[in-house]
Amino acid sequence: MEVQKVLKQVEKDNIKFITLQFTDLLGVIKELIIPVEELEDASRNGVWFDGSSVEGFARIQESDLFLKPDMATYAVVPWLTEDGKTARLICDIYRPDGKPFEGDPRFILKQAAEQAAKEGFEYNVGPEPEFYLFRADGEKRTSPIDYGSYFDLSSHEGYKTIKKIIAALENFGIKVETSHHEVGFGQYEIDFNYGQCLDIADKVVTLKYSAKKIAQMHNLHATFMAKPAMGKPGSGMHVHQSLFEIESKTNAFYDEDHKYNLSKIAYNFIAGQIKHIKAMCAILCPTVNSYKRLVSGFEAPVYITWAAMNRSALLRVPKWFKTKQEAARIELRCPDPSCNPYLAFAVMLKAGLDGIKNKLEPPEPVEENIYTLDDESLVKKNIDVLPTSLLEALDELKKDKLMQEVLGEHLFERYIDVKTKEWDEFKKQVTNWEIDTYLDTF
Repeated sequence: MEVQKVLKQVEKDNIKFITLQFTDLLGVIKELIIPVEELEDASRNGVWFDGSSVEGFARIQESDLFLKPDMATYAVVPWLTEDGKTARLICDIYRPDGKPFEGDPRFILKQAAEQAAKEGFEYNVGPEPEFYLFRADGEKRTSPIDYGSYFDLSSHEGYKTIKKIIAALENFGIKVETSHHEVGFGQYEIDFNYGQCLDIADKVVTLKYSAKKIAQMHNLHATFMAKPAMGKPGSGMHVHQSLFEIESKTNAFYDEDHKYNLSKIAYNFIAGQIKHIKAMCAILCPTVNSYKRLVSGFEAPVYITWAAMNRSALLRVPKWFKTKQEAARIELRCPDPSCNPYLAFAVMLKAGLDGIKNKLEPPEPVEENIYTLDDESLVKKNIDVLPTSLLEALDELKKDKLMQEVLGEHLFERYIDVKTKEWDEFKKQVTNWEIDTYLDTF
């Protein structure tokens, strides 16, 4: 939307304030609020903020940064009406010289999408973010809102909360496709329309923002943490993905004559993601807690394989698109919703493009249930495993030149620094399990 159109719209909507939003390195939403009268100036000159105070951004000596609102992201915030209505704009971050800030996660994804466009492709994604709704009262912070299971009818309270989240998303211009109760007690999933990667990353950020705010208003806590409770299902964010040829507007992953209805480009894309998946895990599964979801025995993938029918595979080819060319896609099943979606989609895209560029071939698909295979069978089939900890994933990221190139020197160094500190802090902790296991034994 053009600036003048937005200025007319804010007047029509009777907007008094604008919340300028962006994410830090970790994908946590930050905001700066301005009176609506400052919007025109903000669109031209940006709004200054101190980047040194934001996780993973600039150092003290280079802290001056500016927010420039993306007018296409304009939406009225449905719950901010007291003392005047508020509108939301997602921002890009710039340096004082007018150049994009290389540490801005949204800029990283824009760069990757531009590279794909130069090669004739648009990268489309459809994430499936899962999250838990816990009660906010009392000391126990993980008491679920209900005790339903997969596709169960929601409790009245759960249904009411999810309905309000969906209504808020629609207010933000996000069309929700489906929502349902997930396997865990109090666990839900909300899916929206498949689309261009930058637009969808904005929508994932908006979903997190909306779910947390609305839950808070109902004395609940919405968490996108990967594994909030031991022995319970983790929250994943499976991502369906495809490339469309810009010129012909056709799905580059589709081939009618192939067994899986996949094209050569799709095969190369799969191979590229398999090649880089261990390093990508540091971005897709970015917390210490993420690796407590990636364990055998639950639905989350552990082994680096691809398949069609096998739901334990890392990369899966959904079969329902067989007669629908535009729906041909590949589902990556290891990401979790604690990731920064801008960085996640950027590394996924560039890994796939690397496979296409170098004409990489994936291994043979594994259609049997991998969890039933013994160690000898895994070795015979040359099946590798994902990193088992954040430390392992960071070590893989440090070795992967392509991933470093995607993130850029500035963001890569800060990401490694922030996440290494997270690991170092974690390894000093003494857990209840250690007390229960060792205190009386030794």
